[in-house]
Amino acid sequence: MKKINFYKNRKLYFAISIIIILSGLAAALINGVRLDIQFQGGTILQYTYTGTVDSEKAGSIASQVLGKTASGQLQTNLAKSEKTLVINLANRASITSQQQQQVTAELQKAFPDSKLSLYQSLTVQPSIGAQFFQKGLLAIGLSFLLILLYVAVRFRRIGGFSAGAMAIVALLHDAFVVTSVFFIFRIPLNDSFIAAILTIIGFSINDTIVIYDRIRENKGVMNKKTSPEDLVDISITQSMTRSINTNIAVFLSITIAYIFAQFYNIQSIKDFALPMMFGTISGCYSTICIAGPLWTMWQKRRGAPGTAKA
Repeated sequence: MKKINFYKNRKLYFAISIIIILSGLAAALINGVRLDIQFQGGTILQYTYTGTVDSEKAGSIASQVLGKTASGQLQTNLAKSEKTLVINLANRASITSQQQQQVTAELQKAFPDSKLSLYQSLTVQPSIGAQFFQKGLLAIGLSFLLILLYVAVRFRRIGGFSAGAMAIVALLHDAFVVTSVFFIFRIPLNDSFIAAILTIIGFSINDTIVIYDRIRENKGVMNKKTSPEDLVDISITQSMTRSINTNIAVFLSITIAYIFAQFYNIQSIKDFALPMMFGTISGCYSTICIAGPLWTMWQKRRGAPGTAKA
């Protein structure tokens, strides 16, 4: 199999990644960073209904009644065959029972044929939401640290810590791509955000470990004078098909889940599946085009065997 010059084209790959990162930052500046109720605190009003309800109109009515930002979402409970209108009030101040009654009355007036009925009201205190957000970020940070330690120990023969550090850079790239999807599509950061980040980290590091394994194997059988760039290019070329096929399978599965959620209007699954679709592509890309070339640059800088001296 003819090798592909991944290291030679590294500047192109890095430029693509920089453009993606800048696009995410631009989306964050333009659209703003939205925190959902789980992280910011607020109130959720859930109504059962029949017939048809306009979620945008419902959110606008709640905003006018309360004088606070509100959004409406429609959900379907397949098990109970129930349709639900969810009014999200992501605001640090909770609402009173009288205000709930006012919102309910106005919604029933706006949709008289839908038999709207308030069946659940949930309030998340701002302090609890902030703690949940901090613990979620802590879980992501700990996952990076444990991955770094694991890779450093397992791949001592190919640099250990340097291999782990470059893998972390690739994972940070993937995490930012997933975060950018939330910014671009204006999805509030919620528990799906933490779940998507941790899932993508798991998928991506698995791909990177496969390539590191091949680099370690090839380093033991190839000529000691083989340059780091040739070693990495050959190893990635040999492992690339497996990585792409695995990620295609994951991407198709997530896409089916997203289509299902879109058809039945299941917001929680949509909020998880859409970022995962982009994250899967990013994980495959970063494993092949980012982690390997970065590791090669590190090895050349420290003067690994086969590296030409300046």
